[in-house]
Amino acid sequence: MADVLVPGGRDVRATLEEPGEATDAIVVACPPHPQHGGSRTDGRLVAVGETLTESDGVACLRFDYGQWDHGDGELADVRNAVRWASERYDRIGLFGYSFGATLALIATADLETVDAVSALAPTARLGDDLDALEALEALSVSTQILYGERDDTVDWEPIVDRATERGDDVVAIPGDHFFVGQNGTITDAVSEFFASALLEAE
Repeated sequence: MADVLVPGGRDVRATLEEPGEATDAIVVACPPHPQHGGSRTDGRLVAVGETLTESDGVACLRFDYGQWDHGDGELADVRNAVRWASERYDRIGLFGYSFGATLALIATADLETVDAVSALAPTARLGDDLDALEALEALSVSTQILYGERDDTVDWEPIVDRATERGDDVVAIPGDHFFVGQNGTITDAVSEFFASALLEAE
């Protein structure tokens, strides 16, 4: 495990976890809303990162956003983290939870270096210029959407409906937005998705 300072003009700090053997695949993990306590130490991000490195041989970069900038600066942070990863790894996945899931979908739509994206509990829109549903329409990479069947915190239905129509990997999880006790279900689904999208595609 190593600390990383992501270049790009904002104070973005990250934790890099790598498997025991060399790998050319990495997943960049985007935390939930920073104003609601979201950070790279989020339990769902940590669980996904540990499973990727220990079970799948895929590296994971979990980062903290820079100073709050209403989504625009945070989106730039995602892009800069992916840029950092793309200079060091050949295959890149993007994972995010909640606010981070929405940004992951939006960032993937305009980053050619991302090979697969997994979004846990994304909301359809964060603002006029931060529209995940519009971004989803443009995606041509492997895409996974996970959602809580009892989630009444975010507007996930439009994303799930469109992803289902597109034939994306859609995973329903019995829980609300916080997925208490569901880390195993989440990590199993996300790990299997990225192992297939990043490793088997080589």
